[in-house]
Amino acid sequence: MYEGPIFDCDTHFYEKPDAFRYIPENLKNEWGISYRSDPSGDYTLYVGDRKVEHLAGYYTPDGKVPAPGKLHEWLRAVKEGRHDPGLRVDPTADMLDRDARIAKMDEFGVEGCITYTGNFIGTLSYFDEANATHEVIHAYNRWILDEWGFNYKDRIYTTPIVTLADPERGYKEAEWAVQNGARAILMPMGPFHKKSPADPAYDRLWSILNEAKCALTYHVGEAAWFHGHMREWGEVPLAPRLQQTAWTWMNAYSERPIVETLSSLIFYNFFQRFPNIKVMSAENGSEWVPGMLTKMDKCRGIAKNGYWPCGQLPARPSTIFKENVFVVAYPEDNVKSLIEQTGSSQYLVMGSDYPHSEGVAKPSIFFDEALTDIPAADARAIMYDNGRRFMPVSA
Repeated sequence: MYEGPIFDCDTHFYEKPDAFRYIPENLKNEWGISYRSDPSGDYTLYVGDRKVEHLAGYYTPDGKVPAPGKLHEWLRAVKEGRHDPGLRVDPTADMLDRDARIAKMDEFGVEGCITYTGNFIGTLSYFDEANATHEVIHAYNRWILDEWGFNYKDRIYTTPIVTLADPERGYKEAEWAVQNGARAILMPMGPFHKKSPADPAYDRLWSILNEAKCALTYHVGEAAWFHGHMREWGEVPLAPRLQQTAWTWMNAYSERPIVETLSSLIFYNFFQRFPNIKVMSAENGSEWVPGMLTKMDKCRGIAKNGYWPCGQLPARPSTIFKENVFVVAYPEDNVKSLIEQTGSSQYLVMGSDYPHSEGVAKPSIFFDEALTDIPAADARAIMYDNGRRFMPVSA
């Protein structure tokens, strides 16, 4: 069993009923966030009158949530036709409150953690109007600041959301987040306004983060900019989670969106231009990394005399990646193979996904499931050192 320190790079909270209290009154009818049941009995989030299909059934009307780390048991029960498998629990205090979470971290042996949003993240693809997008996100970020803080006791680093739906408002949100102690922000993956997020048009945002040494995180989610492409293939965007096709899981989540986003940052010379910004991929898995590194290095050579929007790279893309990008592995990933293929463990970090059902019930189980067959130094790096390097203790 692993007995060393732990830095958990993928944790969450659950929203309290008043999480959307700051949404302006004039927007609540069309853009307000609420939980309710539809005529079929599904209980889920709504954006105005639009049902967030892929979150249907996550909560129950009495407020129960899937038990932490029980996804495999849940899927087995569904496969066997048991639609009430008894794997729901009442949220415990640590899922809702930062001081209770600190106590749970002490119980788990976790020194620090990066904490992403609750179910609100599943609503972002429903916001297709810039003003509403920024108003609602800022309202939600205000609630996070009230309830969790952006850096609580240098142990819980919660990630406010920043988008460039309206670039000027995105810059202001980043400035506000940094002024209120944010050590990392969360952005949707993909382009903005048909531009790479690393396009010089958005340098003001990155200058704000670079000066503050504030990190950038990308968390799994359905790639909204793929929706048109999905329809070309006859796929249904934002379908209920348990009804999505294998094609959707393969192409609209995780690998393809994160590879496109990270390779764009690297090819735009992002880390040379903004050396104080580290980037993390959370809950997108890690088995795509070796192929991405090989392909980036190859394409750099192919495009050597081509157009480089922000200048030629100072090193091989794979080297730049390993020095600046951190990737939360799934406990199911073959970490030993990843290290052998890439020659490094320095970009890999652990994440429990606590308190979600998809992850592990407690962080130390990540070691049991993924790291027992690698050298102890690599295991410690993934369980602690790399995460702490990504998020050092405040000066």
